[in-house]
Amino acid sequence: MKNMIKMSLVTAVMMSVGTLSAQAADEGVSIFENIKVKGEIRPRYEMVDADNAASNANALTNRLVLGVNADLLGTDWLSTYVEMTDVHATNDNYNSTDNGQTGNQVVADPEQTRVTQAYLDFKLNKTKLRTGRQLMNLDNQRFVGAVGWRQMPQTYDAFSVIDNTVKDLNLLASYVYQRNAIFAGTRYDGLKDTDTVFLNAKYKVMDELTVTGYGYLIGSLHDTYGVALTGSVPVSDSLKVSYRAEYAMQTDASIETASNGKPAADASYINLELGMNMSGVLAGLNYEVLSGVSGAGETAFTTPLATLHKFNGWADKFLGTPAGGLVDANLMVGYKSKDFGVAKAIYHDFTSDVGSTDYGTELDLLYKRAIPGVKGLSGMLKYADYSADTFNVDTQKFWAMLTYKFSN
Repeated sequence: MKNMIKMSLVTAVMMSVGTLSAQAADEGVSIFENIKVKGEIRPRYEMVDADNAASNANALTNRLVLGVNADLLGTDWLSTYVEMTDVHATNDNYNSTDNGQTGNQVVADPEQTRVTQAYLDFKLNKTKLRTGRQLMNLDNQRFVGAVGWRQMPQTYDAFSVIDNTVKDLNLLASYVYQRNAIFAGTRYDGLKDTDTVFLNAKYKVMDELTVTGYGYLIGSLHDTYGVALTGSVPVSDSLKVSYRAEYAMQTDASIETASNGKPAADASYINLELGMNMSGVLAGLNYEVLSGVSGAGETAFTTPLATLHKFNGWADKFLGTPAGGLVDANLMVGYKSKDFGVAKAIYHDFTSDVGSTDYGTELDLLYKRAIPGVKGLSGMLKYADYSADTFNVDTQKFWAMLTYKFSN
């Protein structure tokens, strides 16, 4: 009830923006112009069944997002965006991490209401300065993401500069002074107030080749530097092949000095992807390696700011890299069309990087499509089945979700 009251107040405030703008215009002062409102309603059922002592989770949650964008003071170079997100549960048959249901499996969607975005944009030609709370999804979200799969997203309080002055070249530099994780209140890890710098440069050489270089400097944790080559090659009118070849390394942190006695960062990352789309028939191969600890002074390769659910299986067994590292070899097949929607099956084989320990296998299934007759409405069914070997426990997860997006 408390969350619903908060969102009602937020809705009233957002609706009053138009009234204030009209009143200001009548008085000859233009504060807000080109006001645009958008939102999202996302109810979801999530079931978790794991082979341990905790009872199954059966979570019924909803995400409500309301956002308002407007130009300021009659300019075309100054604008603002404000967004509120509410996560509300209709039952408590799951462990949200703060609802006290520790006897159930975890579904990390605690109830909360939050300002998820609130920023100012300053534009000069093809350069934009953004200051305030913002979502960030860089590249494929392997290193920096908004964790959009969970009901409450991850956001960053930051100063960002995005430049597209040079044709086919996109530059981003961002200084992050606070990370807002998916959990409410004080439930943050040590990265909450960590000074962080994101650097990303992407250059499209041709349709078949884009080169991306990046540096992500995370406080006292580590620095990550890497390069990715991506592109798609039309083999024929009905066949297109896509690829990604990426390498990254982690070194000691350069922004802050570690004071917790942890070993110096020394790790590497390899990602090789090959995909095919032939008249809607999909296939893909992926080989990803996050290095592990093989000797003194080494660390496992980690990506703490990623949208982790996208990678290494939807059962979320590898949100943290094991000490031995992780090798994920996976195969995807599927089909996609406008009328049918998207269906995919992905098979993962997990092993350690050090010692080739068998970590198990996983089968992931997905079906998603727009629902006819209702603009902005789509549905999704999703399933993950992780079979353990020497790591973790057998786990099955199932989701049924509707997403409705609207805007004026």
